[in-house]
Amino acid sequence: MTAVAWQGRWLEVRKAGTWEYAERIGNIGAAVIVAIDADHVILVEQHRIPVGGRCLELPAGLVGDDTAGESIEAAANRELEEETGYRAAQIERLGTFQSSPGMTSEHFELVRATGLTKVGDGGGEGDEDIAIHRVPLATLPTFVAERRAAGVAVDAKMLLLLAGSLLGGS
Repeated sequence: MTAVAWQGRWLEVRKAGTWEYAERIGNIGAAVIVAIDADHVILVEQHRIPVGGRCLELPAGLVGDDTAGESIEAAANRELEEETGYRAAQIERLGTFQSSPGMTSEHFELVRATGLTKVGDGGGEGDEDIAIHRVPLATLPTFVAERRAAGVAVDAKMLLLLAGSLLGGS
């Protein structure tokens, strides 16, 4: 049995015995988007309060936070366009994953977006101030290292793209 220790608008902290963890209210999931444009990947960089600075990430966003019953595909395309200005012709679902299972029940659906068309400026909504990076896959490890050296945090989901180079693959 779990008890709510604290609740905000979007999150609550729960306690199960001695274990404490965060949970999204309404068990809302997210879409994380691997957006491939020819031999490039589309990344975003934005300020993240929990890390105290900018963070390099795959585009992503909540599913159904504004529209109940929103599909993963619709949310992924909406978030991709909002954050990057690209719209995808195809969204392929790759599976559901847990974000950080020792700390949160949050989950996300990983999708691949292809057939990209630039339809807007992107940059997010309101004060999100999202920078868009179109990075050649061949130079991705160098690009990530340069951003890290500049003091930018790197989201763990970036390992999806870096795994081949980290493990000696191409």
